[in-house]
This record gives sequence, structure tokens and C-alpha cells, in this order.
Amino acid sequence: MSKVQFSVALAGTVDRQASVHLLRVDGQEDLCFAIWFPSLGRTRTTALLRELVLPVDGERSVHGNASFVSAYLERALEVASINSGGIALLHSHPDGYGWQGMSRDDIETEQGIAASVWAATDLPLVGLTLAGDGSWSARFWNRTAPRIYERNDCGTVRVIADDLRVSFNNRLAFPPQSNGQQVRTVAAWGEAAQMDLTRLRVGIIGAGSVGSMIGEALARTGFEDVSLIDFDHVEEHNLDRLSYATMRDIGRLKVETMAEHLSERATASEWHAETTIASVCHNKGFRAALDCDLLFSCVDRPWGRYVLNLIAYAHLIPVFDGGISARMNRSSKLAGADWKALTAAPGRQCLQCAGQYDPSLVQMEREGLLDDSSYIEGLPQGHILKARENVFAFSMGCANLQFLQMLAMVLAPLEQSNPGTQLYHFVGNTMETPVFGECHPDCQFPELIGLGDRAGVAAVQSDSEL
Repeated sequence: MSKVQFSVALAGTVDRQASVHLLRVDGQEDLCFAIWFPSLGRTRTTALLRELVLPVDGERSVHGNASFVSAYLERALEVASINSGGIALLHSHPDGYGWQGMSRDDIETEQGIAASVWAATDLPLVGLTLAGDGSWSARFWNRTAPRIYERNDCGTVRVIADDLRVSFNNRLAFPPQSNGQQVRTVAAWGEAAQMDLTRLRVGIIGAGSVGSMIGEALARTGFEDVSLIDFDHVEEHNLDRLSYATMRDIGRLKVETMAEHLSERATASEWHAETTIASVCHNKGFRAALDCDLLFSCVDRPWGRYVLNLIAYAHLIPVFDGGISARMNRSSKLAGADWKALTAAPGRQCLQCAGQYDPSLVQMEREGLLDDSSYIEGLPQGHILKARENVFAFSMGCANLQFLQMLAMVLAPLEQSNPGTQLYHFVGNTMETPVFGECHPDCQFPELIGLGDRAGVAAVQSDSEL
């Protein structure tokens, strides 16, 4: 089971720029600084690398190893101060493979500037090493006493591009061992892929019909660490679509009932499901979501999708979203049923631009209008807020597409990691041609990539407001 307390994440564009600079054609080591912003989960702190501060002539020397002059650090600190960010020092081990250890010179260099960085930014220095195979390793230099800075190794470094590439520190993010229950699963994509796939920490936002099926799939696939976030209770009218609940569970919290159900069906030797009794629109649920490596959006309200959209871009956590739409004709017969799935992440169209929620309804929900029965009753017939389409059969189809979106991004079979936005029509039995859309030119979310808690967007309700 993962014991990751610190991590680093960067968008694919930053990873590519760093790789071009650090992995030199002459095989020598190189270095550069970068600006990072914090993303504070409940138990994990993540440094989000936003931009590089590349050296100019005379600021660093390459001589087999690499070194820099004080003026380069001072310039980087000035950029960090202007942007209210932290400083990361990146260097390369061109002959390295996988997660890298640190030489004495590496330690002395990073520890030697930790105090200056803390004093200038009020944030710890983050050190990163890039191996020749493209694997990253990272650590935080945290201040533990006056003039004392201790190294805290990260458990993961995540690169969010068309695919999701994760470098694991095996001492902290333990490689899981497959067992006899997973033979058929492992045979589908191999032991190495299974090991990296199932030690990702996955969040399910919403323990309704779609969320319950995704949870079942995660448990059966061998995932070890799942976070369930929901505030609702099981009611009688839920029982036709919750795979984990029975009449005996009416009145119980959905997340607790679901966690108990999944624990009996998980195939992982070390299974853990953390439950958070909160909405992702509240600070408690929001912070729990930031502890995850990827998220499944199983919500049916606009505010929740807005918050998850922010997380996907500002906090660099891919979000796999889905939606269901059903229509009756005048004779009260089924005329149409569609389900849609897509992935929100840097470089892809965001949920808002893909039409997954109406931004005008977000503030209305925040003001409580969507919980006002008289307001809902006054809406025209067929309005999206009157929809009650999550029947079991349709939810199975939607959950399946969302789960496959996740597998494509993580496994990248034959380097095909982006299936685009998928839309299936039950009536007619057709899958539309996938859409690879872009955000509108005035969309705010691409501008927030990697800003984390410094994005300046008050998206969630504070705990004191509950």
C-alpha cells in the first residue's frame, strides 16, 4: 500500500522541454531551475512544475557534471517571487534508469541552497533528477529547525500528457504483487503494466450508480488504494441501481456501504478504501481528491463538475467524466438514450468546453437554488435538472466507457492513449466518431494549468461554511 506524502507533477509540455534541455546529445549532465506551485491534499503535498527557468550564457557550466553560478539562482528566485511560486532544481543522470539515488555532490548542492530558497519563497526547495530513460525522481527539502533542512523523498512523479506516465519510488509506493485471483487480468497487459496501474491512487467522486460500478471494476482489477468521496445516504429508490446496497443498507452512508462491499470483492492482497463523507464542492472532499493520482467523475450536478474541471487543469489530476441522457416520446416510450465519456487533462478539451456542465448553473447551485423543489418544479419538461436517467443498464454503459478511458491513458496500448470524446446511442446502436476537441479561445482553464492552490479560484465551500 502506498505511503506517499510528497509528490511532483508536471504537464507533458514541461516534461518535453526539460528533457530536451537536460538529456544532451553529448551525454553530459545538465541542470536548470523551474517554478513550482503547491497542491495540498489531506495527506499529500504535491509540487506542480509550471515553467522552466532555463540558463543563459555564463550561468552554468557543463563539465561531465554540471554546476551553476549564484547569479542564475538569484534570477530564478526573482522569477519565483514575481509569480509567488517555489524553486525546483532539475538535473540529469543521462546513464541512469528508473528512480535515481543521489550522489554526495547532488546532496550538497541541493542542501546548500535550501535555506536561500526557503527565505526567498517561504516554500521548500524541490529537487528533481531525470534519468536517461525519461524517469523522474524527486524530493522536498523541508525546514525542520533553524538552519536545518531535511530531505523528504517523493513517492511519485507524474507526467500528464496524452498518456499518464508515473515514476515510482519503490520504497514509498510499494510495487504490488499479483496473485492467483488476477491471472486473467495480468495476462491482458502484462505484469509490469499491472504493477504500475494498480498502485495508482484512484478517487471516485460520487457513490451512485456509475461510481458503484467503477468501484467494482477497480476492486476486481487489483487496484490497492481507492478514495471514495460522497456525502449521501442509501435510500429505497437507489436500490435499482446501486450494485453494493440492499434493503438492509437503507439509511447508511453510501461511501461506508460501498467500501464494505468492495473489501469483500477486491483481488489485491493489500486493499484499502478511504472514505470521505463530504462533497467535492466542500474543502474536506476537495482536499481528499487532491491526494489522488486520477479521478472518476460520477457526479450529476454542475458545481461538482466545475470543481473537478479545476482539479484536472490547475492541480494536474486527470478526470474521467461521463454522462447519460434519456428521452421519452409523447407516448411515454423510450425514444433515445445516450452516454458519453471523456478525459479532462492538460492538452485536452475541458469539461466545460465539451458541454458536460452549464457554467451558468454553477452559481445557482452554490446559492442553493438547485435544492429548491419549487424552483425545480417550475423548470420546463425535459430540462437537464429534471433528468432521472441513471438506470442500472445505462449506468453500466457509461461506467464502462469511463473505465476504458482510464485504461487507455495509463496503459497507452500501441501508443494509443487518447480515445477522444466518445458518445454512444442506445437507440440505433451506434458509436459516433470520436471527437478530439479543443477549448474555446477564451476558456480560463488552460491558463490555470499547474497553478494548484495559487490558481486564485474560490471553487469550494470552506469547512467553516458547512
